[in-house]
Amino acid sequence: MTLKPLLLALALSSGLAHANDLQIQLEIPAIDTGTYHRPYVAVWIENEQQQPVRLIQTWVEKPDWIKDLRRFWRKIGRSDKALVDANTGATKGPGQYKLSWDGKDDQGNAVAPGKYLLLVEAAREQGGRNLAKQEFDWNGQPVKLQIPASIELGNIQLNKD
Repeated sequence: MTLKPLLLALALSSGLAHANDLQIQLEIPAIDTGTYHRPYVAVWIENEQQQPVRLIQTWVEKPDWIKDLRRFWRKIGRSDKALVDANTGATKGPGQYKLSWDGKDDQGNAVAPGKYLLLVEAAREQGGRNLAKQEFDWNGQPVKLQIPASIELGNIQLNKD
């Protein structure tokens, strides 16, 4: 195999975002406070029946405190620890972060067209809690939506071309 096809194959298999993916741009705002702790954040997709479809990412420091992400804990965290472990990274400081959803469920199966809900939950020690929700249509059509900023979460944008 020559170098170009090999690089293309590696890029496709590495989980890089594709044109048909839902791009999620998430902002963690800088908060001016005496004691700042990075927020715990969970990002996931639910179907119309409010059942979890895909865990995209969790950012936590200590697993014992993941319960502070209340809806996430009730829906996914307490019942599927292996899934949470597989999708958990370190907490992030203020800044812009890009995530994506490929239209598949946690088992790797393509989801049916329909209405889905993006959920982003954040909780910060000695800070607040926020749960941002945005319904969107997953039907092959473009998506361009924005969730306004809250205390613990900055603007969140959803884009699919």
